Amino acid sequence: MERIAEFTKVDSNLFTDEAINCFGIDRRTAEEAYNDIILPKRATKGSAGYDFFIAVDLTIKPGETVKIPTGIRSRMEDGWVLMIFPRSGLGFKYRMMLDNTVGVIDSDYYYSDNEGHIMIKVTNCSGIGNSEGKTIELKKGQGFAQGVFLPFGITADDEAEGIRNGGFGSTTEKN
Repeated sequence: MERIAEFTKVDSNLFTDEAINCFGIDRRTAEEAYNDIILPKRATKGSAGYDFFIAVDLTIKPGETVKIPTGIRSRMEDGWVLMIFPRSGLGFKYRMMLDNTVGVIDSDYYYSDNEGHIMIKVTNCSGIGNSEGKTIELKKGQGFAQGVFLPFGITADDEAEGIRNGGFGSTTEKN
């Protein structure tokens, strides 16, 4: 297997501000959460996915959507992408889904003004339709998402020269 990437934490102030905004917690609690961030890791030798761990206790009620700042960024070689998925058990048991279905973390995202901070937005889809409504209780340090590194190709006539600065929709042309 090729070693093509590295996980690191984003700046503490960046995470703290996002945690206060997303979780509605106070600055001291957000700073403590930053200190307790666990870098993503594989559970077993054969695992493809790197587990992402939540930095605070979080309750997600049926139908509720939450944006989760991970405090993590990933530096990877060109030609690779990090794909983010929900942990299988949470998807299966609670119908927890990523709001963008699959997160795509490009190699140049690392160099954005936001340091390539990986944010994961999830919805508890239990209780929607005919499914039984179940509340998801995530405990600090629990894995809630997983990331898989994949190589990708480009077309023979590709001439992309744009420069990224930001996340969600940052490479879309502005009219």
